[in-house]
Amino acid sequence: MKDIKAIVFDAYGTLFDVNSAAEKCKGKIGDKWEGFANFWRITQLEYTWLRSLMKRHKDFWQVTEDSLDKSMKTFSIDSSMKNELLDSYKKLSPYPEVKGVLSILKKKKYKLAILSNGTPALLNELVKSNNLENIFDDLFSIEEVGIYKPDSKVYDMPIKKYQIKADEMAFLSANTWDVSGGGNYGYNAIWVNRNKNIFDNLDYKPKNEVSDLTQLIDIV
Repeated sequence: MKDIKAIVFDAYGTLFDVNSAAEKCKGKIGDKWEGFANFWRITQLEYTWLRSLMKRHKDFWQVTEDSLDKSMKTFSIDSSMKNELLDSYKKLSPYPEVKGVLSILKKKKYKLAILSNGTPALLNELVKSNNLENIFDDLFSIEEVGIYKPDSKVYDMPIKKYQIKADEMAFLSANTWDVSGGGNYGYNAIWVNRNKNIFDNLDYKPKNEVSDLTQLIDIV
């Protein structure tokens, strides 16, 4: 990792807690909020992959809304809650250590960026609502290339912008398929394994695994 020039983060599930939207509404949803949140996330990801394969692109906000519709019906959640859940999704909570770690990395003069399925508007609102707007050099959205991760066109973006080699970039994601996508592309990919999950068999195993971002400081 001594030649790292840029550190790039996935947003959803890595910097920001995707379940926090449903958690904010758990008083109304009840005990099933966590199962609902997980189902919503899985459906959302499945829609991104399926749309990429079908070449029927919709942006991430539309995909998020479509997957929410299915999830609410599956868990019998009143449709009147839809707007509240969507509003909460625009302002997901960061994980506790995120702001402190990013501030330390900023002082070390690395290029810092987000590489995400999210639309530019969603990413800007997420960063602004969590007072992180002065941290990142770039917010890379897949909308620039019109296809979702793990397509290689997505992983091209920061390399082209910074004019660096793939192995001069550290890429962090909590999603094993995203770590594999970046790693197979050539990134120094790091798995953020917050929940002690099992890594997928997708032709890549990361050299580094962390339980949260604080361990990144020692790695780089």
